[in-house]
Amino acid sequence: MEEFKINDLRNQVREGHTRPQSWRRTQLNRIKKLLEENEEQIIKALAEDLQKPSTEALFEILALKQELQIANKHLVNWMQPRKIKVPLWLQPGSASVIAEPLGCVLIIGPWNYPFMLTLQPLISALAAGNTAILKPSEFAPSTSELIARLIEKFFPNDVVQVFQGDSNFSASLLENEFDHVFFTGGSEIAKKVMRSASNYLTPVTLELGGKNPALVLEGANIDITAKRIAWGKSLNSGQTCLAPNHLLVQEELNEQLISKLKTNISSFYGTNPEESTDLAKLNNRQFGKVVSLIKNAFEDNKIIFGGSINYSEQKVCPTLIKLESIDDPIMSEEIFGPILPIITIKSLKAGLDIIQKEAKPLAIYMFGGRLEDQQKVINLTSSGGVCFNDVIIQAGIPELPFGGVGLSGTGSYHGKAGFEVFSHLKSILNRPFWLDINFRYPPYKLDISFINKLIK
Repeated sequence: MEEFKINDLRNQVREGHTRPQSWRRTQLNRIKKLLEENEEQIIKALAEDLQKPSTEALFEILALKQELQIANKHLVNWMQPRKIKVPLWLQPGSASVIAEPLGCVLIIGPWNYPFMLTLQPLISALAAGNTAILKPSEFAPSTSELIARLIEKFFPNDVVQVFQGDSNFSASLLENEFDHVFFTGGSEIAKKVMRSASNYLTPVTLELGGKNPALVLEGANIDITAKRIAWGKSLNSGQTCLAPNHLLVQEELNEQLISKLKTNISSFYGTNPEESTDLAKLNNRQFGKVVSLIKNAFEDNKIIFGGSINYSEQKVCPTLIKLESIDDPIMSEEIFGPILPIITIKSLKAGLDIIQKEAKPLAIYMFGGRLEDQQKVINLTSSGGVCFNDVIIQAGIPELPFGGVGLSGTGSYHGKAGFEVFSHLKSILNRPFWLDINFRYPPYKLDISFINKLIK
């Protein structure tokens, strides 16, 4: 990558061109026009890469439109200086905080939601007055190529640029100095991104995944619980960072829940789900991993539903696996596919004990329980977020910050959180000359008791 291209983008910010509200709205409107005029092409590209059903592809577009709507609605307020109270001993004076652009940011997108998760942080970056370089995933080639074409068509070269390439190219890209790096993907690549960014002390946002548990307790509506879990685990064939990774089910509910899960999967996708056009295909690398897990589960007699494989289409029937312990080998890492392990627990406490021993997930789900149980989950666990009685859809609320903690990520975005992650919050103090009390200057003559009164 040529250094001057980054400098061209950064200079737009340094010279103040990106500061006005009008410039930012122009960029947001470019994305809006891009979406409105190319909806069919976007859906087609996602189908070519992942065989995404058109409805699921439409989710990606709608999420971007919603993010745009929120940004346009609140932009003036987000840009407004925030007044800060000045303590008595520093008066007269006025203090404020302003959000200023960082500069040129790098956004590295994933393959599982390749359009949405590449352009969604771009909306936040542009709203905050930055320029950007995008690196879409090489594992979604049709979508990557489409993003490159559309960005070139709708944006000037000194506002947004797109570069395509493999992991080696990404590594060379990261050798350049950016003002922020935003990465969505797996934890192993995230470590490499963070190490590269540390060469320049560049701040990073890492949107990762994790083994998201779903607790099912007494009081849950099993019909709706099963329907929502089956949908969340099958969406994009389980290749969703927020998908429930495994269930922790109170033992008296286990058989009923399994029965309803089977019913809903069959209702969604028919008697041969692996043949359904409503089920996305697995990414090349994920397919091999998922097939291996299923074969091992068959050998160990753990599969209680599903397990069928469509090799030609790289699809796998949503599969239920019964486990005796959280220490089962299949639980060693995030599954990221349509395999749902089910573990019985005696109580909420037993479920919380399991969750607390694991790495901090991107999400924790709980169905049923009491209000005090919900409070225990909130207070006694750490995760990117918590959702009660549903899965995944919390990400559809743009004013809720979205991000992980620990191994599930660092930093958050969506709505105002996205605007702030791509901003530097600059502190400003302005004091007049007309009052200048000598007590702060040597030789010091003020007694401590008087000073204590001033700062109370």
